[in-house]
Amino acid sequence: MAADLLGQYDPAMTNYMNEVMALYREIFQANYHWTFLIDGTSRGAIESALVSIIEPGDKTLVPVFGRFGHLLTEIASRCGAEVIPLYKEWGEVYSAEEIGAALDKYKPKVLAVCQGDTSTTMLQPLEEIGKLCAERGVLSYVDATASIAGNVLNIEDWEIDICTAGLQKCLGGPSGSGPITISDRAAEVIKRRWHVEKGIEPVGFVPGEGSRIQSNYLDLAMIMAYWSPERLNHHTEATSMLYCARECARCILEEGLHKAIARHEIGSRAMVAGVKAMGLELFGDQENKMSNVTGVYIPKEVDGEAVRRDMLLHFGVEIGTSFGPLHGKIWRLGAMGYNARKDAILRVLSALDSCLRLHGRSSTGDDPAIAALEVFKETEKNVPDIEISPVSDSK
Repeated sequence: MAADLLGQYDPAMTNYMNEVMALYREIFQANYHWTFLIDGTSRGAIESALVSIIEPGDKTLVPVFGRFGHLLTEIASRCGAEVIPLYKEWGEVYSAEEIGAALDKYKPKVLAVCQGDTSTTMLQPLEEIGKLCAERGVLSYVDATASIAGNVLNIEDWEIDICTAGLQKCLGGPSGSGPITISDRAAEVIKRRWHVEKGIEPVGFVPGEGSRIQSNYLDLAMIMAYWSPERLNHHTEATSMLYCARECARCILEEGLHKAIARHEIGSRAMVAGVKAMGLELFGDQENKMSNVTGVYIPKEVDGEAVRRDMLLHFGVEIGTSFGPLHGKIWRLGAMGYNARKDAILRVLSALDSCLRLHGRSSTGDDPAIAALEVFKETEKNVPDIEISPVSDSK
C-alpha cells in the first residue's frame, strides 16, 4: 500500500486493474467478465449491487438468519424494494426446499442472501439456490463478505448472479475495498439502467431504457464503464486500496485457494476441539457453521464482558459477543485470514481458559490447547501440504 500512486489512466495502472479483475475471478471461482472492485467497505459493495438491480416496487426476497440478513432488508428497502423477509431462529439456516417454496410463493425479481453471517456464525448452503433462482428467472445476490476465501464458494458453478465481498475477513486485508462479480444476465439488467452524468457522456451515448440508478457513486452501470476499455471518468480509483486488494488475492492464490479454505476448516476443527475440552457449549447448527468463526455460549457463572476485557488486557486477544438476541449470550471466536493458523488458535484457547479460571469457573481437567494440538497433529500427518503454522515446525 506504500507503493507510489499512479495516475488513473497510466498504462501501468490500467494493467493493475486488469490484473485485479483476473485475480478475483479466481477468488470468486467465476469466469464472469465483470469482476472488479467497489471503492468503499464491503457494505458499499452490497449497496452498489442492490441499488443497481432493484427498482422501486421490485419484489426482493431476503432469507434472514442473523444481523446481516436484516442489513440486506434495510438496504433493499432503501432502494424502494417491496421486501419479503423470511425469518429463522438465529443459529439455523434454510434448506433448498424452503427457498424454492418461497420463490414459488412470492415470485420475486431478486433473492438477496448472506452466505456467512458472523452474528450467528452460520453458513447458509448455496449449492442449489442459484439454480433455483435461474430456473425461475430470479436474480440471485450473495453477500460473501465474511466467508470468501475461508469457506467453499463456487459462484459460477452455483449459478449465482452477483456476489460481493470484503478484504477484512479471510482475505486478510484491511477494510476499504469491496470485490464484486456479476454474471452476464445480471450485467444486462444493470446496463438497461445506464444513464451517464452530464459532462462525461461518451460520443454517441444512448441511455438505457430502464430507470436511472438511484445512486451516482454506487452506480454499477457507470462503474462497469470505468473498468471497461473506454475508462469512463466516473470516479478516481482508490489506488492504494487497489494495490492492497491485488496483494490479498495474489497471496491467497499463491497459497492455493483450496489450501486456504482447508486451513480455515482445520482451524475451525481445532477451535471446536479446544472449546469442547473446556466443557463449553457450542452455539448453533454445527453442520452449517462458518469455518472462520465459532459461537460459544457464555457460562452462566461468569461475567462475559469481564472475561473479554481480561483476555484483551492480559493476553492481547480480542473476542466478540454478538448482536440483538445473542448479545451477552454467546462469544464469537474468530480465526480468519492470517489468524487461521496454529499458534493464533492455541493462544485464543489458552487465553480463554485462563480467564475463565481467573473468574472462578472450575476447570474441567482437560487442556484446550492439547485438544486443539491433537487436531493439528492429525492434519500434519494426513494432509502435510496444508500450511497451518507461520513458519515450518522444527523437525
